[in-house]
Amino acid sequence: MRKIMGAKVLFFFALLSFSAVSAFAQDEEDQGLVMNFYKDSCPQAEDIIKEQVKLLYKRHKNTAFSWLRNIFHDCAVQSCDASLLLDSTRRSLSEKETDRSFGLRNFRYIETIKEAVERECPGVVSCADILVLSAREGIVSLGGPYIPLKTGRRDGRRSRADVVEEYLPDHNETISGVLDRFAAMGIDTPGVVALLGAHSVGRTHCVKLVHRLYPEVDSALNPDHVPHMLHKCPDQIPDPKAVQYVRNDRGTPMVLDNNYYRNILDNKGLLIVDHQLAYDKRTRSYVKKMAKSQDYFFKEFSRAITLLSENNPLTGSKGEIRKQCNLANKLH
Repeated sequence: MRKIMGAKVLFFFALLSFSAVSAFAQDEEDQGLVMNFYKDSCPQAEDIIKEQVKLLYKRHKNTAFSWLRNIFHDCAVQSCDASLLLDSTRRSLSEKETDRSFGLRNFRYIETIKEAVERECPGVVSCADILVLSAREGIVSLGGPYIPLKTGRRDGRRSRADVVEEYLPDHNETISGVLDRFAAMGIDTPGVVALLGAHSVGRTHCVKLVHRLYPEVDSALNPDHVPHMLHKCPDQIPDPKAVQYVRNDRGTPMVLDNNYYRNILDNKGLLIVDHQLAYDKRTRSYVKKMAKSQDYFFKEFSRAITLLSENNPLTGSKGEIRKQCNLANKLH
């Protein structure tokens, strides 16, 4: 009888030990997003990404704009899972080829960064984390704030091209539509105002502007700014493949700063949403505050980018770590 009781006790403690180990393993497996996720598995990962972004920026200044757009176009569409980077297949269209992604480019340089990381730590760092961290370093390259961001994302296996328009606002969507879409991700009004401050860098293709110039000039535009826009966009129906564009900010086109807010208060915003941002009663006070204080702009911008980067990521055993960022592993 004692032997039987002893065996039961041993079995009970063995079961407890197994459960504890299993629970610990599960916690270890999916700790979600954390700061410095790769500190043990690939301690050089973030430094490698930083160095690669710096090298690429020296050679191709416009890569920084691409990194910044990537985080928006990827993370705003259901999940921050690098689905944006996947190429089209016979069965699915790439998000890169949708109308909302017009003008996105430089994806090959994400592969350059991925290859550098793979040389150090094969099969460890996700393309989703590379996309997010390259955006952070791109922001710094443009004179913006350094934003501490969590890592530990994994890569999705499929394109989300079929739902892109449900999540990404159009370039001329109403401010109400823009606020609603971002609110669904947990980003409040000052956060939205700050994110649109990314329009202080880069350029806007004439395809997105001509409806404000032809057949009649939009009366809301600053008349002093119109001749420059007409000079840059002389065709009522511009060729989408032609290099016809207007700099978002003529004063500091390569610097992420609060000049954007002063421009839109002066009716020099290029897009409809820029103009609405400056005059809608829900956003105007934040625009005026950011126009006065770059520190406030950077504070709200950093907070909004952090929220965007943490939008519904795949972690733990979900998704995969792609070998190549433009292909799911089953197609590699």
